[in-house]
Amino acid sequence: MRIAISSKSGCGNTTVTTLVSQILGYPMINFTFRSLAKERNMDFWDFCRLAETSDEPDREVDSRQVRLALASKDCVLGSRLAIWMLKEADLKVYLTASPEERARRIQKREGGTLEQRMRETCERDAHDSARYKRLYGIDNSDTGVADLVIDTTGIPAEEVASRIVAKARSLGA
Repeated sequence: MRIAISSKSGCGNTTVTTLVSQILGYPMINFTFRSLAKERNMDFWDFCRLAETSDEPDREVDSRQVRLALASKDCVLGSRLAIWMLKEADLKVYLTASPEERARRIQKREGGTLEQRMRETCERDAHDSARYKRLYGIDNSDTGVADLVIDTTGIPAEEVASRIVAKARSLGA
């Protein structure tokens, strides 16, 4: 079974994807902008700015994720666009969280002030959404393609993962 999990930043995608893959024993695919920036020895925010002037970073990340997922019979793919890009996914999950919760989580992970993280998160959302629309015609706020939508605000990652695993098992995982 291929499971695709998408969200905007700070919704718990990486943590939940990791937990779901561990529980089910499936390989986790989580190749992201952070991964590609690290491969290229670039600062993450510099890499994000590069993506504003070139389509190559998005297309590289997205195509590599799909290739990796299609090479696996069973996997958990976690990325911003997984539920749209991996059309072959057996279960498509979209995670949401309030803007405040997302900024708080990012602040905890990366430091800085809450106000700074709120501003950066809103800016990143706007830039990401515009790029996805331009590149692929995808509205990454439209959860209509998802089989399961979970608001992760105030919910431990383990509980979110448990809900996804229960849904996957009900589908034969």
